Amino acid sequence: MPDAHTALDDLLDLLDLEQIEQDIFRGESRPSIVPRVFGGQVAAQALVAAGRTVPADRLAHSLHAYFLRAGDPGAPIVYNVDRIRDGRSFTTRRVVAIQHGRPIFHLAASFQTYEEGLDHQVEMPPAPDPESLETPAEMLPRDLPREVADRLIEARAAVDLRYAETPPWGTVGTPREPRSQVWFRTNGKLADDPLLHVVLATYVSDMTLLDSVLLAHGRGGWAVGDVVGASLDHAMWFHRPFRADEWLLYDQESPTASGGRGLGQARIYTQDGRLAISVIQEGVVRVPR
Repeated sequence: MPDAHTALDDLLDLLDLEQIEQDIFRGESRPSIVPRVFGGQVAAQALVAAGRTVPADRLAHSLHAYFLRAGDPGAPIVYNVDRIRDGRSFTTRRVVAIQHGRPIFHLAASFQTYEEGLDHQVEMPPAPDPESLETPAEMLPRDLPREVADRLIEARAAVDLRYAETPPWGTVGTPREPRSQVWFRTNGKLADDPLLHVVLATYVSDMTLLDSVLLAHGRGGWAVGDVVGASLDHAMWFHRPFRADEWLLYDQESPTASGGRGLGQARIYTQDGRLAISVIQEGVVRVPR
């Protein structure tokens, strides 16, 4: 199992796409805890592809994505970027991720030059100090079978992700309020490139957002196999500067689940209380027959 810094280097290599033609990029993949490409990886790589075609002074401020097909972790992914618009303040890109000749993912992303404007935000909710919480290596082997815990630790080794409360698989059979908090940061320092920090936050944002759906129904999730599911669509808005190598609070909740789908929504705050990101995701959440 790689150490934390090696894992982060491996993740950064994974996100460093190869340019094979103008506006066409290729990314590798790797296995995840489920037999398909991790959705956060595809979203992050697609955002890298979009960002490579945008001037450096234009920062990502939103993305909207659809997961169309399960990705094959054994095959590369080709990202085709469409330069939708280059305006005076905003730049828009559309990205299609392709495997085996078929689209597996669509992304629309918008970038903006910096400007001053009105400024307000909702306050950061109470949360425990992240340094007081158990690390994944301490928590996961206690709550999960060793083999499953090891796979989850390895899959998330590039990120220090700490649950403020017991995760879904720790309270199976006991419905709880559909809210969840985790703190996260990368396991190592990152370069100062703002796009890199947005890309890493995008990668992590797909790890736990639907946990709150599971909590409402006392389900343990993919780690224990009492639900099956996948991300359907994902949207993010980047409000203020942040660093993904410093602690970020991911405050998540689920307002509804129905029709075999669950909705998660969240806000991501810096440790000093600035609202950095808003996130919404819908996913398939089915009880196995």
